[in-house]
Amino acid sequence: MEESLQYLPLTSIKSGARVPKEHRSKKQSRGRNDPHAFSAVAMDTRIGSVDAAAEAKANGVMGCPPAAQCCSVGPAAPASVAATAEATLGRHLARRLVQVGAHDVFAVPGDFNLTLLDHLIAEPGLRLIGCCNELNAGYAADGYARSRGVGACVVTFTVGGLSVLNAIAGAYSENLPLICIVGGPNSNDYGTNRVLHHTIGLPDFSQELRCFQTVTCFQAVVNNLDDAHELIDTAISTALKESKPVYISVSCNLPGIAHPTFSREPVPFCLSPRLSNQLGLEAAVEAAAQVLNKAVKPVLVGGPKIRVAKARKAFVELADACGYPIAVMPSAKGLVPEHHPRFLGTYWGAVSTAFCAEIVESADAYLFAGPIFNDYSSVGYSLLLKKEKAIIVQPDRVVVANGPAFGCILMKDFLLELAKRLNTNTTAHENYRRIYVPEGQPLECQPKEPLRVNVLFKHIQRMLSENTAVIAETGDSWFNCQKLKLPEGCGYEFQMQYGSIGWSVGATLGYAQAAKDKRVIACIGDGSFQVTAQDVSTMLRCGQNTIIFLINNGGYTIEVEIHDGPYNVIKNWNYTGLVDAIHNGEGNCWTAKVTCEEELKEAIEAATGAKKDCLCFIEVIVHKDDTSKELLEWGSRVSAANSRPPNPQ
Repeated sequence: MEESLQYLPLTSIKSGARVPKEHRSKKQSRGRNDPHAFSAVAMDTRIGSVDAAAEAKANGVMGCPPAAQCCSVGPAAPASVAATAEATLGRHLARRLVQVGAHDVFAVPGDFNLTLLDHLIAEPGLRLIGCCNELNAGYAADGYARSRGVGACVVTFTVGGLSVLNAIAGAYSENLPLICIVGGPNSNDYGTNRVLHHTIGLPDFSQELRCFQTVTCFQAVVNNLDDAHELIDTAISTALKESKPVYISVSCNLPGIAHPTFSREPVPFCLSPRLSNQLGLEAAVEAAAQVLNKAVKPVLVGGPKIRVAKARKAFVELADACGYPIAVMPSAKGLVPEHHPRFLGTYWGAVSTAFCAEIVESADAYLFAGPIFNDYSSVGYSLLLKKEKAIIVQPDRVVVANGPAFGCILMKDFLLELAKRLNTNTTAHENYRRIYVPEGQPLECQPKEPLRVNVLFKHIQRMLSENTAVIAETGDSWFNCQKLKLPEGCGYEFQMQYGSIGWSVGATLGYAQAAKDKRVIACIGDGSFQVTAQDVSTMLRCGQNTIIFLINNGGYTIEVEIHDGPYNVIKNWNYTGLVDAIHNGEGNCWTAKVTCEEELKEAIEAATGAKKDCLCFIEVIVHKDDTSKELLEWGSRVSAANSRPPNPQ
């Protein structure tokens, strides 16, 4: 995936696209007027998770061909047919989504986007998936982008846009290319001082746009046909280039109108590649090699920005060449192969995998590739690291030993060149082997003993293979899923930077829709599930066979361990009864409620056997205080960080 050249059939971009003056943003103008933004040079534009690589490469396209499920509109039309199709704005936007790989679009209808939705469902190869609310549609597009490389959602003006905003912000924090399309007001209403419904009652239509400006890298307000072609292409191109969400508002009266700019097949062109500054690259490699080759026991640590830098393979090549042990930051789990012979585990300060933190923090040099150091990943700022020992490699910047910084250097290029300059050094891994003690197993359960969380995850571990993917919800599932050992090819996703509870339901829907070759296993707490439960309905409509483990412990356990209070206790639901009601006899669904290990074994056997083609929902009843030891430690440290008194003025 990282080495292939991807050609996108987008039209060439000219500067000076017209947007109403009150709706222009600095980001938008800068994106269009950059003379070096686009050129006819090949570039790999796929940003998605490594799971999609083999399938996408086999198909020779950015995304993978759609399967015939969920509002399929028939086989894809040949290019010649598409070229002679109705030359309208709506069909042009639909074709663009298919061309970049967003074969499934997650939507909630509203009066401002209905005509646009007509044109999207008429496009061969594009499926419109109706979600129960806009927030879940955004989460689904997020999950889809993690697997396929790009995601898209369609909502209506303001009431839909502001509802989906939280999901778009999460995608921005995770560097995911997501195309958020909003059906906007009639083009004739702009500048008329009229008050419209779905607004806050002011004759100003820019509220939604202004909200999106801080969580998208480009905003396009399409309220005339003359520059619609240019704005749409620029927005989609920018999402792929920047690996961030973009916002496209389309006036509700325009999608069905033909225009000369849409009358012929778009002229293909390619996004320009980002290139490293060669002199800077050589200097950075030289400086880093000097530090690392002098070190006695250096280590490598992978961070979450390896995804956006598309540097997974380069990171592994560096590890193979130098012999250093490799660890992964918690938010990068799944991006670094855990079957690597020198993989240590998760580096997460005091809650790291056993013996991992000791090796990382005692090293005399460590290279972090794409890290994010926030209060959560640093366990309340308690990491025992020193900047003068660290080489920090970001997607386009390298800082060596808290000293010289080198810009305009791509992570992939830097890691590959550094691999050629490092001496082999296995000292740190040998030290790890000396102190390593194999993990113990949970205590054996007595007959019909109430189920423990560690026993649950012992059995989930046995379910994992190259044909599965794990989605972990914010909460104690973060910590329990971190301890899972991922087989080669097993997918893994969670949202650590933004940490929005309820994310996993929509993300599971989107990821499963994109990754047809994997069975998704979602671990969701009861509190999180209550936020977004409705779109289990959409999973059933799409014929998905996900396995959802609903962990019912009666509250917001992660919040309890940070700061307890009565607000962390939630109303208990009959979760299996709820899912049965959502099922309502339509689609393939199977539910079970388990309270002990014997029942859990039976449920897993059914879910992976006779019910393997069903959406399987397993409610797991555990004690409210049954948490991982890592959450207990992490919660106390985050609590201490949150409760620091003000500094004296």
